[in-house]
Amino acid sequence: MPIDVDVALSAELEPLEFSWSSSDIQLYHLGLGAGADPMDPRELRYLVDDTPQVLPTFGNVAASFHMTKPPTVQFPGIDIELGKVLHASERIEVPGPLPPSGSATAVTRFTDIWDKGKAAVIWNETTATAPDGTLLWTQRRSIYARGEGGFGGQRGPSGAGGSDAAPDRAPDVELEVPILPQQALLYRLCGDRNPLHSDPEFAAAAGFSQPILHGLCTYGMTCKAITDALLDGDAAAVAAYGARFAGVAFPGETLRVNVWKEDGRFLASVIAPSRGDAVVLSGVELVPA
Repeated sequence: MPIDVDVALSAELEPLEFSWSSSDIQLYHLGLGAGADPMDPRELRYLVDDTPQVLPTFGNVAASFHMTKPPTVQFPGIDIELGKVLHASERIEVPGPLPPSGSATAVTRFTDIWDKGKAAVIWNETTATAPDGTLLWTQRRSIYARGEGGFGGQRGPSGAGGSDAAPDRAPDVELEVPILPQQALLYRLCGDRNPLHSDPEFAAAAGFSQPILHGLCTYGMTCKAITDALLDGDAAAVAAYGARFAGVAFPGETLRVNVWKEDGRFLASVIAPSRGDAVVLSGVELVPA
């Protein structure tokens, strides 16, 4: 079904009500690798009962956290097969620390749809508010839909958009981020049941040697790594964070996060040294509170 830009951009999706508990926060952080050193008090802040600190990236998955079925890409003016969709970029902004438990209402609207000829890039923005109307977070996401271009829309900027590029100099900090062999199987309990991350046959049909790690898991792990190394492990010190999904990561490998300190922000890229420094995340930006 061709994309109907006018319908999609004028639509505001039905508000989605959802809730989360401190156990959900603990599971999310475990899915990112928290607790690797169970004697480290900074690690235990992510996992303490009832009042764990919350990485802002939880907001990127909170509304779908309890899903047990693969997602669909069917909205007013948009109907795309899941197999054609690649996650292009993600960003979260928080006005203050996220509560370890609570409820919210999320409202999503499509903000831009670019016609790249052989593909479409679709942007949406979601705001999540507490029952009293307080803004909890704003999320911005783009997807790259293969074979969905050619509908006569504007081409838009080059690439999928996203945060600033890394400076053209040696990084100020290099961090190693190991991925557990079972990490994708654990992280899928956070609401993303796409079989690309768990089914070897499905992954092989998609052209991969094994199931790949969820992009949002790599995204969250990178936020945690930068927070731990440069913000003393204080999740409340993160005001905004975003990245572009430039490649894939595999369970069992170790990633390297190259970080630059630039104008009060941290810019970064994530590479896989064991695969010739293949880029996994680009345009990473963390803005301290």
